[in-house]
Amino acid sequence: MGSPDFAVPALNKLASETRIVAVVTQPDRPSGRGRILQSPPVKLTAIERHLPVLQPVKVNDPLVLEQMLDFNPDLIVVAAYGQILRKNILEMAPFGCVNVHASLLPRWRGAAPIQACILAGDERSGVSIMKMDAGVDTGPILSQEAIKIQPEETGGSLFTKLSVLGGKILMETLPRYLSGEILPQPQDDLQAQYAPMLKKKDGMLDPGEPAGYLARKVRAFNPWPGTFFQLNSKTIKVLAAHDMSGDAKAGERLVIDGFPAISTVNGSLVLDIVQPSGKKAMSGSAFLSGARDWLIT
Repeated sequence: MGSPDFAVPALNKLASETRIVAVVTQPDRPSGRGRILQSPPVKLTAIERHLPVLQPVKVNDPLVLEQMLDFNPDLIVVAAYGQILRKNILEMAPFGCVNVHASLLPRWRGAAPIQACILAGDERSGVSIMKMDAGVDTGPILSQEAIKIQPEETGGSLFTKLSVLGGKILMETLPRYLSGEILPQPQDDLQAQYAPMLKKKDGMLDPGEPAGYLARKVRAFNPWPGTFFQLNSKTIKVLAAHDMSGDAKAGERLVIDGFPAISTVNGSLVLDIVQPSGKKAMSGSAFLSGARDWLIT
């Protein structure tokens, strides 16, 4: 059970080394300006591998549950599926549901753990293989593996690394779990932190926050949900930025070393790559050449 690109390495590993009786993924949905229906990456991979695919609008619908029961699974693997599973699914298979989660649980439970760890300035991230229970990422841990977060890591680059790591650690863990060699270990709820689902509006860059935090936000939210600010009622996306020390009044527009910058409550955010509304991405210096009103307040 999975939907986005993150789940594809796990699906490929499983398909190569086990017998998959069915793949459950989200329905096709309209995307882009043309609102053309697009299939989840997991569905496309399943079709390539000639695997049965279910795409329920509501996975807990009784008719869907009957279909799933007909497949008689020994184990259900979940990787970024995108719907809440109720008890009847969690307990459907003899070995339960095992989840591939992109964080070192109990840190960063929830829907956006990859962005959360970069935004918080964590030094490490990783993947947890967890036996699911009725809570949100609260189930006992089967295994974990950590990787270092690089200084210029973006949400997109970490997403790719963790998706590959997820497939690897999953297939290292499952044989030991199924043989009884690994016993699920409960999480320490006192150490838990939550990473809620992100929305487009969360990408607003607020000069009332420190420049270092905003620079991490630009990296963490690239490519989703992206970061932006308003300039004369127009939206300017920020694709890359870095922070510098400075003591200008928060919210002032500056030019630093030929690049546009925004002063904050602590330091300045220098805009390395931006994308004005309706235009292609460009360097901050190229943006300045056409933004003569940058320093006019």
